[in-house]
Amino acid sequence: MTVTTQFASIRVITADIHRLVDFYARLTGVEPQWATDDFAELRWPAFTLAIGSTRTLAFFGDDVAQAAANRTVIIEFQVLDVDAEYERVRAAEPTVSVVQVPTTMPWGNRSLLLRDPDGTLVNLFSPPAEGRHTPDPA
Repeated sequence: MTVTTQFASIRVITADIHRLVDFYARLTGVEPQWATDDFAELRWPAFTLAIGSTRTLAFFGDDVAQAAANRTVIIEFQVLDVDAEYERVRAAEPTVSVVQVPTTMPWGNRSLLLRDPDGTLVNLFSPPAEGRHTPDPA
């Protein structure tokens, strides 16, 4: 099978673009690239997190998306040390909404779950040094 598409980005729509872009920039250390006052991207070699204001929805049509309404997507970032990131985030953002403190998951990842200012889940995780494993089917 020939793949003719390439994953480009995840776009999050927000009513407060500066607040959300600032949150992700501080969380990741990635400098945002602003295209307009209503659209910014945080770019990594293999992934782009695009953030658009609700004003950008006018270009797509009425009621195509709703800011701060996500309850199905988790934005995930792999980090070297989840526990160190937890301490860094708590010191820098004492009011950040922590959903789950660093926890080792059944598949071996060490994971920290946060909510961004719009309520979207954010997972900072580290795979186990010895590689992933599957839980025993008990």
